[in-house]
Amino acid sequence: MQIEAYLTKQLKQVLEQFDIDPAEMPDVQLETPRDPEHGDMATNVAMHLAKPLRNNPRKIAGEILEKLELDPELIESAGVAGPGFINFRYSDQYLTNALKNLIADGEAFGRSDEKKGTKALVEFVSANPTGPLTVGHGRNAVLGDTVARLLEWTGAEVDREYYFNNAGRQMRKLGLSVKARYLQAIGQDAEMPEDGYEGEYIKEIAQSLVDELGKKLADEDDETIFKEAAESAIFEQIQNTLRRMNIEMDSFFNEKSLYDSGAIEQTIETFREKGMAYNEEGAVWFKTTEFGKDKDTVLIKSTGEPTYRLPDIAYHANKLDRGFDLCIDVFGADHIDTYPDVMNGIKVLGYDPDKVDVLVYQFVTLVKDGKPYKMSTRKANFVTLDELMDDVGEDVTRFFFLMRSPNTHLEFDVAQAKETGEKNPVFYLQYAHARIQSILRKKAEITEEAENHKLELLTHPSEVTLIKKLLGFPDVIELAAKHMEPHRVITYLNELASDFTSFYHDCRIIGEEQALMDARAELAKATAQVLANGLGILGITAPDRM
Repeated sequence: MQIEAYLTKQLKQVLEQFDIDPAEMPDVQLETPRDPEHGDMATNVAMHLAKPLRNNPRKIAGEILEKLELDPELIESAGVAGPGFINFRYSDQYLTNALKNLIADGEAFGRSDEKKGTKALVEFVSANPTGPLTVGHGRNAVLGDTVARLLEWTGAEVDREYYFNNAGRQMRKLGLSVKARYLQAIGQDAEMPEDGYEGEYIKEIAQSLVDELGKKLADEDDETIFKEAAESAIFEQIQNTLRRMNIEMDSFFNEKSLYDSGAIEQTIETFREKGMAYNEEGAVWFKTTEFGKDKDTVLIKSTGEPTYRLPDIAYHANKLDRGFDLCIDVFGADHIDTYPDVMNGIKVLGYDPDKVDVLVYQFVTLVKDGKPYKMSTRKANFVTLDELMDDVGEDVTRFFFLMRSPNTHLEFDVAQAKETGEKNPVFYLQYAHARIQSILRKKAEITEEAENHKLELLTHPSEVTLIKKLLGFPDVIELAAKHMEPHRVITYLNELASDFTSFYHDCRIIGEEQALMDARAELAKATAQVLANGLGILGITAPDRM
């Protein structure tokens, strides 16, 4: 917010007038007080100065206020509160001008240049093509895409990437499962492989081969053709599912390319050169004890099969070689013990681990009929994301995956998600947007659009509260992007919708004197714009009618 930057600058100029060792000079931090009675912005910088200045914080705060030269067009008043807080209250003129700027910015309001020039890669979903995306993948997908949107709103250039492995034991089991179903479909006896994939989608892939090739594959010994058919069909379904969720990937990265390019061998070689890898008991080990772990970590098993850590290290080196300034991985909680090894691995390779950030989220429990629904992809008792969207809708699906902090376990309550009224939290926000559009349509029927809106007439406490809430939107986006916490946007939008309801209850629009009606309609229009901008960041529609 422009006024926060202004206050920070003014406070820093005053602090330079004190005789303080630069090493003891505190940062100026401003925040919005929880109680509006305490003002619109506050700082506790005086309390941080108590020790270096050997003085009472309230007295220091008073001295700071005496030296501050504040623009009355921006700040109406400032005072000392509590143990030494300095509180500021915005002027009416500032609020009016800021609202005008918000209206002028329109769809761009909330965007910033905070990360301008940053090239970012967000890697998410990254499920191997062994089956359709399930509810278990949904939180990863929606979190990753929304974090990417937040980064774009703060000025970053963002690529969305899907990392997958189409080799190995899982994919071989997939091929053998399709082969067994194919043979059964053409009338031959065939047993499913142990721990094979049993979903209906396997039968559908097998039937498509029968439809295309008949019995031509009856004597095929190799499972490769069945595996490739399955991979192609499953990836097409995965991409269609993602598009339904308003997610479009920029790239798909195959782990196999790391082996084909020699990146895996080069990683091991560099580790050996730096004394960080060694052979023991037929396996290759990474000296993770050098980084504080209790024991070293296997990179290549005695069977010759790499563990997940080795290709992951090479993959992250590849990301950074592609020139990305920021690489974000979206991982489930089961990765919490493994990704530190990857960070240490890229550090050994000479890369800056600070360029990699990890968003770890807790898992999702689907609640149906009041009971948790346990899922297993391999045993085919799972709920696909498509089935969930068929049941509750795309917008609701995205919203429910975002409505809690990634750090908390999420219960996806299907009954609540299927509510069609304002009890459903996403509909509550969409109804707010639609209600405003309805009000604006009614106003347009009885009066022409005013050329000049006298926004200075908006002085009712409910109007002022709503304006201040609207002006806080850019800060919310910046913080949500910084902490990778999209639920902050939902919290804000709920508060905004509530403040609009209070405003609409206290301040009628239709039937008011013309100038005031025009001003209040502009405030309502600004609210609809911010609701639409926020819902857009969440990947959710903002309907004009419901």
